[in-house]
Amino acid sequence: MDDQQASVKSLVTEEEWKTRCDLAALYRLVRMHGWDDLFFTHISMRVPGPEEHFLLNPFGLLYEDVTASNLVKVDLKGNVLPPSRYGINPAGFTIHSTIHAARPDMTVAMHLHTDAGVAVAAQKDGVLPISQLAMNIMSDVAYHDYEGLALVEDEKPRIVKDMGDKHLMILRNHGTLSVGAHPFQAYLRIYLLERACKIQTMAQSGGAELIHWDKAMQDRVFKQGEEGILNEFFLEIAWAALLDRVRRESPGFDT
Repeated sequence: MDDQQASVKSLVTEEEWKTRCDLAALYRLVRMHGWDDLFFTHISMRVPGPEEHFLLNPFGLLYEDVTASNLVKVDLKGNVLPPSRYGINPAGFTIHSTIHAARPDMTVAMHLHTDAGVAVAAQKDGVLPISQLAMNIMSDVAYHDYEGLALVEDEKPRIVKDMGDKHLMILRNHGTLSVGAHPFQAYLRIYLLERACKIQTMAQSGGAELIHWDKAMQDRVFKQGEEGILNEFFLEIAWAALLDRVRRESPGFDT
């Protein structure tokens, strides 16, 4: 255990340390999928406790180097709280502070700029009901119009209004976003959305006529899939399996 880890771990609660380890694992998973955009996307996780604090990645640090110790804790005003020698991405703070303030029931928020996600975000009709993966989530997808880099405070109420009670959002011409009360919920939702986007762009590139399913089928598949996302027993087993994968393939996240 190095001095930084020993210092951070000794200064936070056991619950916060677990949160830090879970969030660092999410960053490593994003890198393992090839979803990272250098260090310009972000994942946040609320710190357990009465204070409205959450954790973000250190701006400028690659995702394979994110650890439980070097995650940055901030409050809803953007103040970096000790212990940290790092700063945060201002655009990341705008988006994530908005989500955490408006949706206190949501512990995790994930925001990506993948090629497939941005490609679908640039399409007027957004996610199309042409795959089972899409129908698993598209009833839960909101849309927010592009307003430039997310640096302006007055964009926050529009993000909140557009998201409503959904758990996924397409930021038009920008990327994708998911939220969840559990790390695996946020991860699985964005996994399904990203796969749906990739399949959609691949299917469109083939040039053949696509099969679009109706609203009744979309609702049916969404209901079937949502039962798993909300199953607490499944969440814990699935998340434990992913943590084991990260330990094998990207060790050191929990230091």
